[in-house]
Amino acid sequence: MMTQGNTQPATPVTSHFKFNVRDAGTLIGLLIIIVTFSFLSPVFFTLPNLLNILQQSSINAIIALGMTLVIISGGIDLSVGPAAALSAVLGATLMVAGVPVPLAVMATLGIGALCGVFSGTLVAYAGLQPFIVTLGGLSLFRAIALIFTDGNPIFGIPVEFRNVINGLVFGIPMPIIIVVAIAFILWVVMNKTPLGEYILAVGGNEEAARVAGVPVKRTKVTVYVLSGVLASLAALILIGRLGAAEPTLGNLWELDAIAAAAIGGASLMGGKGSVLGTIIGAIILGALRNGLTLLNIQAFYQLLATGLIIIIAMLIDRATRGK
Repeated sequence: MMTQGNTQPATPVTSHFKFNVRDAGTLIGLLIIIVTFSFLSPVFFTLPNLLNILQQSSINAIIALGMTLVIISGGIDLSVGPAAALSAVLGATLMVAGVPVPLAVMATLGIGALCGVFSGTLVAYAGLQPFIVTLGGLSLFRAIALIFTDGNPIFGIPVEFRNVINGLVFGIPMPIIIVVAIAFILWVVMNKTPLGEYILAVGGNEEAARVAGVPVKRTKVTVYVLSGVLASLAALILIGRLGAAEPTLGNLWELDAIAAAAIGGASLMGGKGSVLGTIIGAIILGALRNGLTLLNIQAFYQLLATGLIIIIAMLIDRATRGK
């Protein structure tokens, strides 16, 4: 781990971005859900529906991966949904105005990055609590999106952009390909780069990490920036599929992202998380909602299930930590 002279962190932090027992348990949970709904609905375990589950889970998976980085560093980001909405309406406005799609996409991702800089700077340099900062960001970003659009959706997303988002690669929907690419990149970051060690160290023991020479403040800002960028990417996928951007986009995305990360083994105490686990967690939520929908179970029961899953995941994390 990082050292400065002969000083090392008092609490060693190891990478949890490898397949472990908790990931295996999460995978078993997914298999149980798949088997259960396969018996309850003949439509569930079919290739078109399984691809549909993965595609529907892609947005939450991308958001949850960014949330996982923040959680591992010891923070939380409640503003991902509104940040996505703000990015979506501003990016859509640029596209509709005739700005070349690649430039509009980069600008959209840049807006998400700025949202992350806002939250990360207040957390890292002003010393404010992540919960309070991102709760304020939740209201602030949503308000700006609503004011900018006067509460109205933006239509007219260019066809060429929509064709890319809704395209297939060897029969696999593009959003799934994007999730796989992002997950691989983040796995590399966490396992093969100093940034990954920094994130784990800051979340495991911030003071020890600081003594060891870890750039704690820059690391905190970085994870919020990455969270904001991934929120913007998820927004781009959604507006590409819908053909419109709404200022109310992203409602409760933060709840789904935290749920997916928690199911996947991320600890809200920091220092622990898994890329693979988060992906499986997002698929679990997607499969659960898809199965309940096929069984004609009302939507508010799906929200109830999500809340219960979060609580159960936290109880499991507490038990595995021996506390």
